[in-house]
Amino acid sequence: MRIVIRVLMIAAVFAVVTARPAMAQGDAEKGKAVYAAQKCSMCHAIAGVGGKSSALDGVGKKLSAAEIKSWIVTPKEMEKKTGSTKKPPMPDRYGKLPAADIDAMVAYLASLK
Repeated sequence: MRIVIRVLMIAAVFAVVTARPAMAQGDAEKGKAVYAAQKCSMCHAIAGVGGKSSALDGVGKKLSAAEIKSWIVTPKEMEKKTGSTKKPPMPDRYGKLPAADIDAMVAYLASLK
């Protein structure tokens, strides 16, 4: 009986660990759609497409997911923290998006490595 329980526990752990990358991919795809719907490309560029003020290529290498989320939710605080003087400044309105949309956009931007 103990062996059966151990095998089931190992199988459950394996299922959770292998499912997370697929979920993250889905989150990133949703985040890409949120990025487009919020018209982020008016100011930001990815792969040369979009506004020229702030390219986001490689942002997933440069910033942690928490830092990316802070830029989305509290851009004025991040401007102060980093000493950013980019014009125009990031609007302070995206923190009002649904939490799932913010998390999806963070997943998408974090995938840009």
